[in-house]
Amino acid sequence: MFYKFIRVIARGIVFILNGRYKVVGKENLPDKPFILVAPHRTWWEPIFFALVISPREATFMAKKELFKNPILRFILVHAHAFPVDRAHPGPSVIKTPVKALKKEDKVLIMFPSGTRYSEQLKGGASLIAKLSKAPLVPFVYQGPLSFSDLMKHKQITIGVGPEIDFDFKAKLDEKQTKQINDDMEKAWDKIDDEIDPSFEYIPPKKKNK
Repeated sequence: MFYKFIRVIARGIVFILNGRYKVVGKENLPDKPFILVAPHRTWWEPIFFALVISPREATFMAKKELFKNPILRFILVHAHAFPVDRAHPGPSVIKTPVKALKKEDKVLIMFPSGTRYSEQLKGGASLIAKLSKAPLVPFVYQGPLSFSDLMKHKQITIGVGPEIDFDFKAKLDEKQTKQINDDMEKAWDKIDDEIDPSFEYIPPKKKNK
């Protein structure tokens, strides 16, 4: 119930900050739990992804440090987030999302190529898909990368691609994991080209400390 309340609030905030967003390929959304995989481009793109998959609810990883604040912990827990130790991810980083997919009918939002989690987690999408039998669905965010540009109502487009080919019966070895990772990269590139062939993602420069 709290998740639905948060989603309504998020939809209102998004409309105020930037009401100009559209979805391309929404027909590719499965009518069942799935793993949403996307390249990590902004800290707010998960909010847009969660709105796109509505009314289905999402679960996602968040660094464990965020759960130390009791207020933020309450919000994260009720928003279906689960803590991850980026330096030493344990078994729960796999077991928790698998349970959410198989028993709770949720969508898992993952950024396999992102840098916010350790290298050990980059093959996690394939393993979670294997154990949960949930398909991998590629998503892409194209739009402003700075908060100031977001507030200027620059166009935002969320692209959704067809399910990535996955042989659930095959042994998940290093070769298959690499193939799936390559297929995800190709799927993201294809969606980017379909939205805007001239698009080029340039990460914002980090400020010097």
